[in-house]
Amino acid sequence: MSLSAGIVGLPNVGKSTIYNALTRGGADSANYPFCTIDPNVGRVPVPDPRLAIIHRYIETDTVIPAVVEIVDIAGLVKGASNNEGLGNKFLGNIREVDAIIHVVRCFENPDVVHVEGSVDPERDVDIIETELALADLATVEKRVDKARRAAKGMDKIEIARRDALEKVYAVLAEGQPARSAQYSELEWPYIRESHLLTMKPVIYVANVDESDLGGTSQYVARLRELAAERGGQVVEVCGSIEAELAEMEDDDERAEMLEGLGIAEPALNVLSRAVYELLGLQSFFTAGVQEIRAWTVPVGAKAPQAAGVIHSDFEKHFIRAEVFTVDDLREFGGEVAIKAAGKMRLEGKEYTVRDGDIMHFRHSA
Repeated sequence: MSLSAGIVGLPNVGKSTIYNALTRGGADSANYPFCTIDPNVGRVPVPDPRLAIIHRYIETDTVIPAVVEIVDIAGLVKGASNNEGLGNKFLGNIREVDAIIHVVRCFENPDVVHVEGSVDPERDVDIIETELALADLATVEKRVDKARRAAKGMDKIEIARRDALEKVYAVLAEGQPARSAQYSELEWPYIRESHLLTMKPVIYVANVDESDLGGTSQYVARLRELAAERGGQVVEVCGSIEAELAEMEDDDERAEMLEGLGIAEPALNVLSRAVYELLGLQSFFTAGVQEIRAWTVPVGAKAPQAAGVIHSDFEKHFIRAEVFTVDDLREFGGEVAIKAAGKMRLEGKEYTVRDGDIMHFRHSA
């Protein structure tokens, strides 16, 4: 399945630097506002050490991780919902993604221009989230007026649509994101069809200085407080270091730099996994001599749905799945031994896929 996250933030907070480090995509990155105009798009592998474990026991020339599509969206400014800066075009770009990566500047540097003139994470977050909420408010206002007229005919569906839209309108009018309210199963379809910006899940990225890799500054502390209040999470990233790591071709050289910095892995690995989890996704694996591959399914997916990610015919003609785990592979050393030990499970259509399952699908055509 395809999934995407858009990198947003004020101009010149490090969005394109972080995007380039994530994707090695070569987006323009410079010290002036609106350096990014057209959105850049790149595919980012989701690091998963289980792939290497599987490869240790099953030989193949091809190992394919799960991926997240990352979109680098131009910086928004105060008034974007009224077409200030580069305006509604870029609000439209955000509408197309599944999740938001909100980059917030959390470092001082007089040589790097800040569009608002100073570093203030709370103000910066509020500017972006206010613009998204205002854009949503305009969207819902149009829809709720139409729904009210339609509901006068006393059609149950139109009444339900009107009530759901009035609920979310009240939330947005109070300056709160649409996702801050609880919606019933009856209301949810009408909220979803509105494609609201503030319904999208958010990860806040604190872009920190090289001297603050642990995120101990007052700026990061305040961003964490905001994220906790708003149901989000914070990942600390030093854009300049991550960009340098991404440019290194030699794995040993990269490992040496990480060791020197006292960190276990690039922060962008943590960010990739966080986006994956934010979207409620998990991985299962297929493994054979042709390839070892991580596939993406929603948490709670049934076995036929997982088969359909590989090929729609597999879901349509699903018979059963043969399932074992990475731990089984480590303990017994191969599929033959796993079967001999009775650890290979046969699962049917109602089986709920678990994160990390290794699966072979049987189908009738």
